[in-house]
Amino acid sequence: MFLTILFTFALLFSSSHALQQDFCVADLSLSDTPSGYPCKKPSTVTVDDFVFSGLGVAGNTSNLIKAAVNLAFVAQFPGFNGLGLSMGRLDLAVDGVIPLHTHPEGSEVILVIEGTIRAGFISASTNVVYFKTLNKGDIMVFPQGLLHFQINSGKIPALAFVSLSSANPGIQVTGSALFANDLPTEVVAKVTFLDIAEVKKLKGILGGTN
Repeated sequence: MFLTILFTFALLFSSSHALQQDFCVADLSLSDTPSGYPCKKPSTVTVDDFVFSGLGVAGNTSNLIKAAVNLAFVAQFPGFNGLGLSMGRLDLAVDGVIPLHTHPEGSEVILVIEGTIRAGFISASTNVVYFKTLNKGDIMVFPQGLLHFQINSGKIPALAFVSLSSANPGIQVTGSALFANDLPTEVVAKVTFLDIAEVKKLKGILGGTN
């Protein structure tokens, strides 16, 4: 009986402790931790910490991938800290592409607002590709950690918004990981089965060395 009462009180205390802190706006002047950023002092928090206007403006798609990604991760929107949420805006010109990439710390869902987007992901366990052409109003989910992509497959610019299940889901672009660093060309050629000339070409495009 005593153990039951003790357990009940422990639950009550833990629940009341959780409710004492309604939010934890990130203090970006301090270092990030595995559990998120430390909280700003409540006395310094304002309504502006819970509002972000960066997704209302189209990104510049005049670049190699003909696409732009505007992020609202915790580093851009401190109000997301501790809530397990983040968002982003994707602008894709005709033939624009968001290359193969992964979010190690979060799943993603995409909502197409305008245009037509061909999107898909690759299963890590079976190597099966799941892809489909999405139209206005369609949504698609990309499970955490899996390689995925988006391509504008239509004849007009495309717009989509994404939401992720982490305030800081991370992002690693496959092409950049292979060709935008100083990993020696010979090593890249070995692990990708590409010839050295092609590796050097891709390094030149993406800014890699060696």
